Amino acid sequence: MLLTITCTRPDGAAWAASELGYLLHKNPGKAQTFEQSYGVAHVLYPEAGEERCTAALLLEIDPVRLVRGKTKGAMEFSLGQYVNDRPYAASSLLSVAISTVFGSALHGRCAQRPELVESSLPLCVELPAVPCKGGADAAEQIFGPLGWAVEATPLPLDPAFPEWGNSHYLRLALTGAMRLSDALSHLYVLLPVLDGNKHYFLDAGEVDKLLRFGAGWLNTHPARDWITRRYLARRHSLVRTALARLAELDDLEPEQFGAVDLNIDELARDVAAAAAEVEAAEREGMAQDANSTAARESESEAAAGSALAQGEATSESTATSEADAPVLSLAVMRRSAVVGALHSVGARRVLDLGCGEGALLRELIADRSFDEIVGIDVSVRSLRIAERRMRRLPLWQTQRVTTRQGALTYTDASLRGYDAAVLMEVIEHVDLTRLNALEQAVFGAAGPGAVIVTTPNGEYNALYEGMADGAFRHSDHRFEWSRAEFAAWAARVGETYGYQVRFEPIGLVDAELGAPTQMAVFTKAANDEKGAA
Repeated sequence: MLLTITCTRPDGAAWAASELGYLLHKNPGKAQTFEQSYGVAHVLYPEAGEERCTAALLLEIDPVRLVRGKTKGAMEFSLGQYVNDRPYAASSLLSVAISTVFGSALHGRCAQRPELVESSLPLCVELPAVPCKGGADAAEQIFGPLGWAVEATPLPLDPAFPEWGNSHYLRLALTGAMRLSDALSHLYVLLPVLDGNKHYFLDAGEVDKLLRFGAGWLNTHPARDWITRRYLARRHSLVRTALARLAELDDLEPEQFGAVDLNIDELARDVAAAAAEVEAAEREGMAQDANSTAARESESEAAAGSALAQGEATSESTATSEADAPVLSLAVMRRSAVVGALHSVGARRVLDLGCGEGALLRELIADRSFDEIVGIDVSVRSLRIAERRMRRLPLWQTQRVTTRQGALTYTDASLRGYDAAVLMEVIEHVDLTRLNALEQAVFGAAGPGAVIVTTPNGEYNALYEGMADGAFRHSDHRFEWSRAEFAAWAARVGETYGYQVRFEPIGLVDAELGAPTQMAVFTKAANDEKGAA
């Protein structure tokens, strides 16, 4: 099993290509050996010059050790345990070797060359044998959105008999400019995904690994639902947990976490799923999960953007009912309601206050009716993620948006004169003692023509399974108001700063407890007259 990583020094760069050895924490001047659970890993450098450097990770698998540590669902016929593709095809075995041998590089640590850790390097990653039953197109769909130029060449079953056709293995070459830690995290997560198998038992810690090494790219990947299911070997409870946590990063609320509580029946299904690798069993199990409202909410955000997931959803709908339409997640409905409210007040220049990682920004950018969009957040990390996501969009979209750091409890003269400001799921993160400062900064100092505020409806929490009385949907929430409390706050703010206010529910409305999210649309009298005209 072989992996090579080649770095080429750009023209004018002050560093040498051989400094790849510093990032990998492996001396190019000698070959090194590292004992693994199922064999031995070798690191060597076929070339290490000023202009070009190649590091090779060669993993020798011991079939006997592999059989002794085999997991449930492994091949049981005698020869199959010893004669298989595991010693040669890139799989979770190689991912584990990457994490143990190149662990510092994977985590982005290098004391000797810290400036190179954050630098985008011209890299070429080559793998001579990658199992991928979806063929070259699947490899392109998985690695392409991450910025790689993908060259995937199917390998013949036997070169001596071309009439036999191609195997499901690919010779894979990935070329692109990115941080070495990002490149290794892509390989760590996606190699087991393409293979569709794991050589070890999966537990809840596997979700943490997926989110840790998928940070910054998995949440926005168009195939994140499919990637998550494959990485977690179709363990449905783990998949739902991971998708719910990913949804939270994309501005979904943990109210959907009721979909991930385990019970004995779900554990039994997990064991069955681990033993049955048949595609029909997977589809049947996921179709059953889809019948749960909570499961639909936690998974639909990821499935909406995934072409691969759409293909699977089509197969599932054939097995169930074509009339069953997917239920939009609360986050999707929330953003749609906010965009609709912006249209209703005629806004063209918009402030997204507390924009986070840019979930609403992407909706606004895609709408040509908004001429200028400004995203502000206190978290530099969130802004960097938002900017990285927007770099993938066409220039004609992104040239209308700017982002910058700022605290919403301090006045900023540059925010004056905008048509509308949005506080989407923001106020509940502010201490009640600081809320007056936010009101003054937004409604008073900035004074946009309209202000749109969304916040959780605390009454609705009673409908979430497993949620304790008095608990909040998010650990950072300072409060979660009832409808009456929100209405009283909005009326006071409107009277103080000269705004009229109307309320709209967002999400599935309960007859007694209302909707999960409540929205207030504040408008100045001049804006109301313009809208009426």
